Amino acid sequence: MFDPQEVVAGLPNLPGVYRMLDGAGRVIYVGKARDLRKRVSSYFQKAPASPRTALMVTQVEGIEITVTRSEAEALLLESNLIKTLSPRYNVVFRDDKSYPYILLSNHAFPRLGLYRGTLDKSNQYFGPYPSAWAVRESIQLLQKAFRLRTCEDTVFANRSRPCLLHQIQRCTGPCVGLVGSEHYAEDVRNAALFLKGRQDEVIAILTEKMEQAAKRMEYESAAVYRDQIQSLRKVQESQFVTSTRDLDADVLACAEGGGLICVNLVMIRGGRHLGDKTFFPKNTEGCTLTDVLEAFIAQHYTEHEPPPLIVCAEPLDTESLEALLPESAGRKVRITVSPTGERRAWVEGAAENARLALAQHLGQHATQEARVQALQQALDLPFTLKRVECFDVSHTMGEATIASCVVYDNFALCNGEYRRYNIAQVTPGDDFGAMREVLQRRYQKVAAGEGKMPDLMLIDGGKGQVNAVAAVLADLGLSEVALLGVAKGEGRKPGLETLVFAGDRNPLKLAADHPGLHLIQQIRDEAHRFAISGHRAKRGKARTHSRLEDIPGIGAKRRQKLLARFGGLRGVMAASVEELEKVEGISRALAQEIHRQLH
Repeated sequence: MFDPQEVVAGLPNLPGVYRMLDGAGRVIYVGKARDLRKRVSSYFQKAPASPRTALMVTQVEGIEITVTRSEAEALLLESNLIKTLSPRYNVVFRDDKSYPYILLSNHAFPRLGLYRGTLDKSNQYFGPYPSAWAVRESIQLLQKAFRLRTCEDTVFANRSRPCLLHQIQRCTGPCVGLVGSEHYAEDVRNAALFLKGRQDEVIAILTEKMEQAAKRMEYESAAVYRDQIQSLRKVQESQFVTSTRDLDADVLACAEGGGLICVNLVMIRGGRHLGDKTFFPKNTEGCTLTDVLEAFIAQHYTEHEPPPLIVCAEPLDTESLEALLPESAGRKVRITVSPTGERRAWVEGAAENARLALAQHLGQHATQEARVQALQQALDLPFTLKRVECFDVSHTMGEATIASCVVYDNFALCNGEYRRYNIAQVTPGDDFGAMREVLQRRYQKVAAGEGKMPDLMLIDGGKGQVNAVAAVLADLGLSEVALLGVAKGEGRKPGLETLVFAGDRNPLKLAADHPGLHLIQQIRDEAHRFAISGHRAKRGKARTHSRLEDIPGIGAKRRQKLLARFGGLRGVMAASVEELEKVEGISRALAQEIHRQLH
């Protein structure tokens, strides 16, 4: 039997992470502590603060700990464990993508572009931005105002005439010498000032240049400066959050409703509003908005560098959070929970965005729930429909066959559970055989007790595919799974699909506006998209693959020398062993091996 007092007595008074386990050994909660013994004992010495915590404590049957050197290190470990284990009683935020930046490259004529990944100190980076869309919009604006190049360096170095972007006045044409290095560098400096939020300074510089050009009667140059100024003023007008100072800050606000909580993150860099992003954390039942925001700060800023200022709409334990964040950020981070002035306006805007996003999310959830219920009734299923898995096969005349499986669960598509399967053990073009192979590979483990079984299985195909799948399921002992084929209608038009069942049951046609049919179309189209994108990638890789790459001992340099000597792969194949041996770096034995492999 689990004795909490005995376990607590053996815990050290050190910082670390504790994991609470249920009777089956599953981790149900992960937490960090400055003092492990004091923190863990608090769960069992007094009445829990919330019903959620009280329920969790009743299920604890074991505790594991990991000691760390500091509370900040414990914060990082806690965040990693939460993302890896997804404990039932932790608030879980899923945001594995890195944020994009605007890049100005380290080049004589710097390139303007979108960048994700590790930052290189030799380049200039501006951001982060909440989405790639926000970056692309800013790049389009900078192209209009400053006409900086966006082409890759390899393209830039090999241009013989200006491209279309120069013709539509989005680039000054540095690749072919249409602009001097000093003039281009000046445009780069102004663009950097603008991205740092110093728009007024840039406009003042351009205004002065416009007036000087007008005095010299260089009216065409003055008109260029005038157009730049007008473009920048339009941006200033469109910024509904603009600080009077060069300030970097994140603004956090929450909204609650319908059993869900939405967190809205607004990014302000250089005093400019770069956009916002919304999050819908899991496992928030019984949590306060303060709990959710503290969990967000702890998890989000272990993956992303925090700005110097974080402005929140809820009361937080700022002292402990501020003590943790500087170690991960490398500088002091201040958290404000009672904003005034312009910062209060930021918070109010973030809160309104959170409410709107939550309302939209709840509306979509209600629509999905109605679709599931309608489909369940139309198919006359005797059980509650929750999990749907859909399969599709994609190939081009049998080449590069790929099968996809997409998962729909809890009224949403679950991208993290999508899978692609390379089909290689069947005759090219045999769709029935491909479907049999993917079903066997996916459900052999499920039949052995690993993984989840769907309530409904969708197959993109007609009676033949459905019967082939039914035979596989029967062999695996999984005949109880509801199986449905989606046969395309005339001209593949949406709304004309026929639903096909295994066995003797008659096909079913739903009305084009039936909510259940809309759900099937949504899942089927996603499976098709996922399969065809994988197929195109595999086909493209196969068509750019050289047979020389499969020969042991032939690396990139030897391959390049062979192709240069004989004018391509066809010439290499026509060469004799003696001719191959004459290539630098090719021995007699290797020449024989090349000849044998190619013939």
